[in-house]
Amino acid sequence: MDQSPNRFLSLDVFRGMTICFMIIVNTPGSGAVPFAPLEHAAWFGFTPTDLVFPSFLFAVGNAMSFAMKKFAGQSNGTVVWKIVKRTALIFLFGYLMSWFPFFLHDANGWHFQLTPISHTRILGVLQRIALCYMFASLMVHFIKSVKTIVVISVLLLFGYWFLLLIFGDPANPYGMLTNAGTYLDKFVMGDDHLYHGEGVAFDPEGILSTLPAIVNVICGYFAGRYVQEKGKRYETIAKLMLWGGLFIFIALCWNMAFPISKKLWSSPFTLLTVGLDLLIISALIYIIEIREWNKANWTAFFTTVGKNPLPVYLFSELFLVTLWMIKVTPGGNPAGWINQVFFQVVAPGAVGSLLFAIFYMLICWTFGKILDKNKIYLRV
Repeated sequence: MDQSPNRFLSLDVFRGMTICFMIIVNTPGSGAVPFAPLEHAAWFGFTPTDLVFPSFLFAVGNAMSFAMKKFAGQSNGTVVWKIVKRTALIFLFGYLMSWFPFFLHDANGWHFQLTPISHTRILGVLQRIALCYMFASLMVHFIKSVKTIVVISVLLLFGYWFLLLIFGDPANPYGMLTNAGTYLDKFVMGDDHLYHGEGVAFDPEGILSTLPAIVNVICGYFAGRYVQEKGKRYETIAKLMLWGGLFIFIALCWNMAFPISKKLWSSPFTLLTVGLDLLIISALIYIIEIREWNKANWTAFFTTVGKNPLPVYLFSELFLVTLWMIKVTPGGNPAGWINQVFFQVVAPGAVGSLLFAIFYMLICWTFGKILDKNKIYLRV
């Protein structure tokens, strides 16, 4: 965790809010359908939940605007090694999380046999973060011209669109199983290494859709750098908000030809989420940095998580998987049992589901609090 004095509190709050919301939408209580805004859009369209992952990428870019300063004066070889090493570690954490608990486990208990790697998902959330960080960092380090980086970003967005149109099914180039990204993932990795949460072999964090996601990180980087250069002033946040509004306008116009879709990570989806993130970070800078409406120290709740985003996220995923493997009732587990005997009794339906998700988020927050209290800041 970078504790440098020039770091602005808004970034840690923004990142903490993103992680907290990510945990809430990832862990709804069983036994009821969650509220619609707490679910991803089925395919085309947009919900608040769809903003979570791109916001984290945007926050990665913000953090890069501080971290890249440390590379000044270092040799290119040293910089590349640090970037690649960090990328490899984050990617490895994501892959091991997909492989966890490593040994076969079913209704009959544990089997002392390793889960076959041949059926382990290769890509995922952390893997995409790692790849986007690597490409964005290398671009920023080696390409000093802002205009050149902007041109490359535009080419990534339009190039992805053209690749889908050229190599996808002409009758349905944006379909889940008929888009060029799915074809490429199946060719390179095979069905067994893809995500199957949709009931079919399709990876929302696939190879091709990583291209527009890189732009989320790049935009986050330039937003962070702009705030550092211009200062936390009204003019600064006004310009950020204007850019945010422009991105949203372009995204909505582009949506008429290239639909907004999180699972496809369409180019207008990238612009829409960047626009919204610019508005959110501007509001946080205004509230926290300019008006200083944090006298009640409400920001501490989110910075507790924002200081340790990777370990808190890993804990939220691995602890839940661990709970699923513990049998407390026939066909049940501790998470499901707590939800059924308490939350669904107190507030049946979607409300109970949301309360359970908040309860689990607070457990993960407590883990982050323990790390923060002991001054433990895990970074790679």
